Amino acid sequence: MPVYAYQCKNCGHAFEEHQSFSDAPLKTCPSCGEDQLRKKFGNVGVVFIGSGFYSNDK
Repeated sequence: MPVYAYQCKNCGHAFEEHQSFSDAPLKTCPSCGEDQLRKKFGNVGVVFIGSGFYSNDK
């Protein structure tokens, strides 16, 4: 199950939540109770290992 990071626009509370791909995004902040949650997106690291992958491939 993937881990999603959330942050509240109202109070700034940040936390991570284990959710399935099919689960709806959370809306209500567990700290202040306002519907001001925003899902945070980070960088995704991809590493290609093995033969057939070159640094100049797109």
